[in-house]
Amino acid sequence: MSHLKPVRYHLPLLSRTFRPLAPNNSPQHRKWSRASVRAGRALPHRPLVLILGAVLAAGAGITITTGSPTFGFNRLYAEAAEDARPVSKSLKRKKGVSKEEQRDLISSQHLQVKKSWENPGVYAWGSNSGRVVAPEVEEPVIKSPRRFPYFDGLLLRDLKLSQRAGAAITSNGDLLQWGVDHSEASTQPTATLTGKSLIRLALSRDRIVALSSKGKVYSIPISKAEQTSGPRPWESSWLPFWSVRSPVSYRILQPSNLSWGEQVVDISGGLEHVLLLTSAGRLYSAASASDQFPSRGQTGIPGLTWGTRPEGPYDQCHEITTLRGFGIKKIATGDLHSLALDSEGRLFTFGDNSVGQLGFDYNPEAVTIDAPSLLSTQRLYAGTNLKPRVTNVAAGGMNSFFTVDATRVAGQGEDVSQQHSLGRVTADAFSCGQGIRGTLGNGRWSHVQGTPTKIKALSGLFEYDEKLAKVIPIRLAQLSVGESHACATMDNVTHLEATASSSKHDTNWGADILWWGGNEYYQLGTGRRNNVSNPTYIPPLDTEAEKEVGRKEENRFQITPRKTVEVNGKRVSMEQRVECGRNLSAVYSGT
Repeated sequence: MSHLKPVRYHLPLLSRTFRPLAPNNSPQHRKWSRASVRAGRALPHRPLVLILGAVLAAGAGITITTGSPTFGFNRLYAEAAEDARPVSKSLKRKKGVSKEEQRDLISSQHLQVKKSWENPGVYAWGSNSGRVVAPEVEEPVIKSPRRFPYFDGLLLRDLKLSQRAGAAITSNGDLLQWGVDHSEASTQPTATLTGKSLIRLALSRDRIVALSSKGKVYSIPISKAEQTSGPRPWESSWLPFWSVRSPVSYRILQPSNLSWGEQVVDISGGLEHVLLLTSAGRLYSAASASDQFPSRGQTGIPGLTWGTRPEGPYDQCHEITTLRGFGIKKIATGDLHSLALDSEGRLFTFGDNSVGQLGFDYNPEAVTIDAPSLLSTQRLYAGTNLKPRVTNVAAGGMNSFFTVDATRVAGQGEDVSQQHSLGRVTADAFSCGQGIRGTLGNGRWSHVQGTPTKIKALSGLFEYDEKLAKVIPIRLAQLSVGESHACATMDNVTHLEATASSSKHDTNWGADILWWGGNEYYQLGTGRRNNVSNPTYIPPLDTEAEKEVGRKEENRFQITPRKTVEVNGKRVSMEQRVECGRNLSAVYSGT
């Protein structure tokens, strides 16, 4: 490999300009090393973990010391940065093309960012048995990302999908619904609950829970028939002292004993329950389905069942008093379990633990835990001189995920003056629960995983930030978890500042995004049906745009982070987001 040259540009190009090579003795390695690297072409994109080995002085070069054996390679080589390497023959500069067209030619990432701004909307794929992914067609499965025409040009506040029902909140706060559980006859989303300034959604078995910008929580039947036949509350109208019946049936979930100015700021729901987080850090729970009362401990109220519930509405809100005073900041729910993270980085779990999804080993004598229980994360770092702090939580199906910032501290007997790594933060990701379809993301196929397991592909990653002039950990910006699959959006350095006045080689790029887990309905977007136990990249969503510019080599999808751009003649702040639903997936333009 003597022909390989050291990278001449800084590490922000790390996620774009380093590609894994196959093992040294493989034919594919010899093919790439002779052709791709020498010609400067982008090497095939594979799931990639980068561990910074050494940064040579003055940016002269970069040495990558190791790769992850999980992905089938044992060495990493550097290729020239995109703005320095030659362009392959198929993408050579064409005469008369503009600067922007040249950027599209040399960078798939730039083209993806541009298209996400020019054509906001929704891509969806996976199971279409409930006509949620593509309601206008009868195909049972959509094997690759497909535009949802109804949403072309639209920005959404939130999007939630199950196999038989879809729900979205428009940019003005109205609720849209579609899918066979809403109406067998419906072939397009229709507005149901309007004029409430909704901001967030949760789906249960048969109801939608929606949070408004004013902290009001609505519970609406998914079924169109029940919306019209059920009790419809009186509402104020535009005429003074005049009330009218709501066009749809709904219930209000109202937490009791809120203090002055306190309101609900976040919701998260499973199949039968919903959590409501207030601005004061208090946590409430309530039944969210009308056909099944939560009885697996997921409400966090010890002893609460249908038979022991207090008088009043079945879906009344209950404060989880065990967590009062902890200052809960983030919440997440799986099908039958719950997670709550407090302001000190302490993680509490409760509900069903039949496959270890609470982070505790399975106990046949106590399959459920009906009171919030502190999950110790220090045991995950025993003997490492690292102090962990949980930073985020996510859940779905029978799985839980959480991220950790682990800070290097002085060990017993260590000379602090000689430890230059003190205070360094390593960002890690952990999972627990069911992994038989690869949902744990740890490379194994486990039926039950009680002790949290590290997702190595998403842990211990670093990159160089030019603005901060230092190496920083790469954290996870978002985790979306479906019934059996998951997706992680990385918080890597992005660049969205290419302008008409900057260099023709100044291209935009977004955040890396990886997928894993169950793939029976092609919900991962890989184009294949096999389950995947390690986080992997998928191709760009708009493959036709790639073909139009003549690009033939394999590239990966990158998601566009938040940016203020012009959409439909207006300046708006928007970003792309991911929704992993029940055997289906979507990427949408969010406001």
